[in-house]
Amino acid sequence: MCLKAAGSYDYKDVLQKSLLFYEAQRSGKLPADQKVTWRKDSALNDKGENGEDLTGGYFDAGDFVKFGFPMAFTTTVLSWGLLDHHSGYQSAGSVEECLKAIKWATDYFIKCHVSEYEYYGQVGSGNVDHGYWGRPEDMTEARPAYKITASKPGSDLAAETAAAFAAASLVFRSSNSTYADILLTHAKQMYDFGYKYRGLFSDSITDSKCCYTSTHYEDELVWGAAWLYRATNDKTYLTYVDALWDSVKNMYGFDWDQKFGGAVVLLAKLTGDTKYKTAITNYCNYVYQQGSRTSKGLIFIYDWGPIRYATSIAYVCLQAADLGINTASYRAEAKKQMDYALGDAGRSYVIGYGNNPPTHAHHRAASCPDAPAVCNWDTYHGSQPNAHVLYGGLVGGPNKSDEFTDVRTDWQHTEVGCDYNACFQSMLAHFIELGY
Repeated sequence: MCLKAAGSYDYKDVLQKSLLFYEAQRSGKLPADQKVTWRKDSALNDKGENGEDLTGGYFDAGDFVKFGFPMAFTTTVLSWGLLDHHSGYQSAGSVEECLKAIKWATDYFIKCHVSEYEYYGQVGSGNVDHGYWGRPEDMTEARPAYKITASKPGSDLAAETAAAFAAASLVFRSSNSTYADILLTHAKQMYDFGYKYRGLFSDSITDSKCCYTSTHYEDELVWGAAWLYRATNDKTYLTYVDALWDSVKNMYGFDWDQKFGGAVVLLAKLTGDTKYKTAITNYCNYVYQQGSRTSKGLIFIYDWGPIRYATSIAYVCLQAADLGINTASYRAEAKKQMDYALGDAGRSYVIGYGNNPPTHAHHRAASCPDAPAVCNWDTYHGSQPNAHVLYGGLVGGPNKSDEFTDVRTDWQHTEVGCDYNACFQSMLAHFIELGY
């Protein structure tokens, strides 16, 4: 098989399509400038326990639950990418679209933060939601809202949301300082909430365990503190990092649950401290030199959305490369992971892009033909391609043998997720900036 030569993918086109994917995931009342026109208003009755308006935000993946924890991670990383690779977004003509993608989440998070120590971290029951296959516009099931409080804490959720607020405040600082101030106020309150009242969010919002069970909260507290330090220059946040360092220094990973890789490379950048540089160097060297891979070169961490893990790790190691840590080799390895996703292994894993892209993604809304056509479990089990092209969606990817079967029923490999595209999109912006 003749594969594309390295560097022959149109990263700008993929980045633009990734932003269309986020449009397709929007919940609530859609704006007049919505480009993904097969999506309509949905979940307009999302409310808190006391009737609070909880409309907006993003549907998590191929389903219609709004899980605040991975949504906050997504928002932090999208903000990070726009902050540090602004010229890449400019070259792609996508700065405004990325700002809109970030604000769609932060507007929702503001609604969810109903009082200082009260935050709605999930809308919709995963267990109930997964019993329905149809359009989001047609949902009729109850959509309960779940919150963390001082007596039912979620340090991980609170600190990750604080990171999202803080990172977004930096993004909007030059264009909308009033909004940036609002975001920073919420960031400080949410961090205080998470630091003061300790616990795992999935022990308080137990319905989340269908899909997202958190393993630690100390890494989110470090990650959140790093972002608040970046946003405020208040060294108090570094003392929080120091107090927590011994509990996180032997952690690993970077994804919706593990924040170690992102936190240490950000702290290395902000402080120049050798211990953070050493930590990220050891981590990247271990993954790149000793970690498991497929025969075609994909870093293989886990058999559920493997490309998401590979690109997330590659993104933080790309940040390390910017600090002068093994720059050439880390950039080359990150590019390998990106180009695997775009077609180097023989097919594209990005919907609507490249050679033989997925057409049967596990995604309810895209699978459904326009109303009034029927969409139900027969649609799910059918062999027909999805009715709509979910442009830019990064599917989970292959198994450890580089094998991929494009069927809706294999959600571990054909589902998409807001978190899947976050590091992927940020890495695209970085490569564009580098002139790749």
